[in-house]
Amino acid sequence: MDDSHSLIAWIVIGLVAGALASRIVEGRGLGCLGDLVVGVAGALIGGALLHSLAPDYRYRFLGSIVVAFIGAALLLGVLRFLNHGRPLSGGRGRRRGF
Repeated sequence: MDDSHSLIAWIVIGLVAGALASRIVEGRGLGCLGDLVVGVAGALIGGALLHSLAPDYRYRFLGSIVVAFIGAALLLGVLRFLNHGRPLSGGRGRRRGF
């Protein structure tokens, strides 16, 4: 990420990227805190990958969300693989009944 991003921007980027990635990979969100953690971790992973491929490349806010989303989706995919394909949310489905 660009050094000019503030803590608030990291939180917003993490929430957006984590929410998108968890809904695409898991089929549902992981909760606000879970989405935030996955998104920020994804931002670090995606930023490291992008920096290794193109060290001089600079991207803005929207680019940061895309990079964080890719990193978060990779993180969730690896975690799901290590969990033998089971959902990361503990296997809880939608509640039935009342």
